[in-house]
Amino acid sequence: MGATIIDSSIFGNIFSTDAMRQVWSDRNRTAKYVEIERALAVVQGRLGIIPQEAADEIVKNCDIDKIDMDKLRAATERIGYPVLGVVSQLNALCRDKLGEYCHWGATTQDITDTATVLQIREALELVDADLQGISAALVEISRRHRDTPVIGRSNLQQAIPVTFGFKTAAILAGIERHRERLAQLRPRVLMGEFGGACGTLASIERGAMETQAGLMEELGLSQPDIAWHTVRDTIAEVGAFLGLVGGSLGKIAMDVKLMMQHEVAEVFEPFHPGRGSSSTMPQKRNPISSCYIHAAVSVVRQHAAALMDAMIADHERSTGPWEIEWIALPEAFCLLAGALKQTRFVLEGLEVDAAKMRANIDITNGLVMSEAVMMGLGPYIGREYAHDLVYDLCREAIRTNRPLLDILAEHPEINVHLDRDALARLCDPANYLGQAGVMVDKVLQRAAGAVR
Repeated sequence: MGATIIDSSIFGNIFSTDAMRQVWSDRNRTAKYVEIERALAVVQGRLGIIPQEAADEIVKNCDIDKIDMDKLRAATERIGYPVLGVVSQLNALCRDKLGEYCHWGATTQDITDTATVLQIREALELVDADLQGISAALVEISRRHRDTPVIGRSNLQQAIPVTFGFKTAAILAGIERHRERLAQLRPRVLMGEFGGACGTLASIERGAMETQAGLMEELGLSQPDIAWHTVRDTIAEVGAFLGLVGGSLGKIAMDVKLMMQHEVAEVFEPFHPGRGSSSTMPQKRNPISSCYIHAAVSVVRQHAAALMDAMIADHERSTGPWEIEWIALPEAFCLLAGALKQTRFVLEGLEVDAAKMRANIDITNGLVMSEAVMMGLGPYIGREYAHDLVYDLCREAIRTNRPLLDILAEHPEINVHLDRDALARLCDPANYLGQAGVMVDKVLQRAAGAVR
């Protein structure tokens, strides 16, 4: 029975994905505990720290299908942690008390933290795949609309023309930086934990560091230089990364929402019959995916803050901050997975109305070209005086509802320097796109050359 938006049978695949839920499921988490206990027995048997017979017996019974999840639930409620319940079941499955060698020298947090890192590894693979998909969609849009003029907006007001490809390439550059961040954080974050009670491995008299190294090799994780039971920067870094990615997805959603307004109508989310429709207003086409993205990534950012709060841990084993991660990390990943999925859906089917983009540039009767005119007049009458003059003429254009070009062409301080044809060139949005195309090309080139 689903009680949250993530595991809801109705909303679950809107706000998350089956794949990410599986990563953070009880079964997968428990399977990771079993996997770690198996790897530990293999290594300690090989090193002679535990009898080989015991290692073989433990390995034989380290099977998630042999774990009774109902019994584990009852044990966890009684004990407060699930790891001991798993170890007890593995012990009971082994013959001749050989299971007593299971979990040798380990502590609950070793197994829990290492399992979490294994889950993070799987989850980051899913995030990476979606980031690649989003990047590919933005590359296609940016290339196709490299030279498509659209009005740039400042403080929600029309500013100067840019291109739609420029707009999407700026976002693409950020997504590519996220992919770079992900590649950089993996070596820091994908680090296991095996330190015993307070991290010193005092319970293993010989072969302690060899056990730690062998365990990490078995699991494909890096070996820590020192225990990190209460030094949680790597987990917080993952949360910060998720928050950053969510911020970029939210930026996309925000722009799509604004550009879908009837008064703007420049882009639209993909059309499906009934999607985003109103129960009472048949004309509406709501930006439904963008709404879901906005909501999800807002909560992800709160979870990122919670994970940073969990860094403030006491002494060598903490009293409470650790458990914050149990709540925040799975939810952050699950919500981000939903936002990533919705973003891919929007971008891969985005409807772009280039004609309406051009029409919106023209609705001010040329006022948005005032900067271009000011800069064009600057060499003749000075930039500051040109600014003040054009400012006054813009007010006149608004008051009289006339094209700015007509008013400019009539003014004696202007037409003595620039005739109507020259002014028309200054007032043409296509002539005032700056280096937009060059910048788009640079981003596309970097994205094409990115090595992952």
